[in-house]
Amino acid sequence: MKAIWNQTIIAESNDTIVVEGNHYFPPQAVNQELLADSSTHTHCPWKGEASYYSIKANGKENKDAAWHYPNPKEAASQIKGYIAFWRGVKVEP
Repeated sequence: MKAIWNQTIIAESNDTIVVEGNHYFPPQAVNQELLADSSTHTHCPWKGEASYYSIKANGKENKDAAWHYPNPKEAASQIKGYIAFWRGVKVEP
């Protein structure tokens, strides 16, 4: 799978984990240089608190377009540290 935004491959892996229709990429498969920490957090009743990243690629920013669960609840422990995308980021084979 590849995560692509603004003509840039943000992540690429054959080992994503799909949860609720979202592909979560292993952290080592993501180009961390393209991510900037965000102060945004949301809460999921069964996964826990999500933290967000903004993506910066080719001179543009996509605010809060990636998220991860640094300390998920036990039911979602398999995605700890894995990163998922939305807001126009295409995830495709």
